[in-house]
Amino acid sequence: MTTNPTPLIVSFGEMLIDFVPDVAGVSLAESGGFIKAPGGAPANVACAITKLGGKSAFIGKVGDDEFGHMLVDILKKNGVNSEGVCYDPHARTALAFVTLKKNGEREFMFYRNPSADMLLQESELNMGLLKQAKVFHYGSISLISEPCRSAHLTAMKAAREAGILLSYDPNVRLPLWPSSDAARDGIKSIWNEADFIKVSDDEVSFLTQGDPQKEDVVLSLWHDRLKLLVVTDGEKGCRYFTKSFKGRVPGFSVKVVDTTGAGDAFVGSLLLSVAKDTSIFENEEKLREALSFANACGAICTTQKGAIPALPSGSDALALMKSKAN
Repeated sequence: MTTNPTPLIVSFGEMLIDFVPDVAGVSLAESGGFIKAPGGAPANVACAITKLGGKSAFIGKVGDDEFGHMLVDILKKNGVNSEGVCYDPHARTALAFVTLKKNGEREFMFYRNPSADMLLQESELNMGLLKQAKVFHYGSISLISEPCRSAHLTAMKAAREAGILLSYDPNVRLPLWPSSDAARDGIKSIWNEADFIKVSDDEVSFLTQGDPQKEDVVLSLWHDRLKLLVVTDGEKGCRYFTKSFKGRVPGFSVKVVDTTGAGDAFVGSLLLSVAKDTSIFENEEKLREALSFANACGAICTTQKGAIPALPSGSDALALMKSKAN
């Protein structure tokens, strides 16, 4: 049952600048130079969707500064509707220094005291834009401090009342929370509202303090409102759980340069499939197909530095799937 050919997916939360060392495998302290890359998981997801031919909008706040304007330009260049972005004249756009260790994993250092994205207020929400969405997608970083937390909860409530699907990717960033317990509580505070949740195996282990490979541990995160829970297992692919079926879809092995944005490429791809056809939650074959495509998108995103520049097109993903099928 498809209502309109290009449904809108609205992404909410932070957009920032990641500074990535120009040499791989060094710590932040050892790095001689940095390359600036646009980032922020919800913004990455919005760009992932348009790169695949979908329609997306981003709601959030940046500083009224060079970096803030640069980020909005990047959204526009990527075809993302930026009518929901506000500028804060008194706060700076958030910065993060991200280094890739030798194994391609990341270490973060954030500059937010407070940054513009944390200061988004309820009154600044573009409700008209939000209510046009088929899917409303968000993370957990916007829950860390006020006034952004209240804006986030108001946006979720409005989306829920308008019959919009709620999509949650917690994106755990411990350095931003006051403590691990605060992060766990904050992330779980809106857990039972979502229709769709994507978590990584590491996040399962953090949230449950159990073994993420054990099914009963993963299912402790299930709740009755959920239509789909997906656990990503890096290059091994992903596992999916719905009310009526569950399984695993293998990933694609590629030469990993930088894992930044891989989860966002995966989520953007899957949300586009969901928005186009919500019967995917009840149709295992369709879901497996969408997840395999999302795995390919995630894999391609790891083959170059930065998140948004590395996001794949649909033809890139299909080419990877085809090359591995032969």
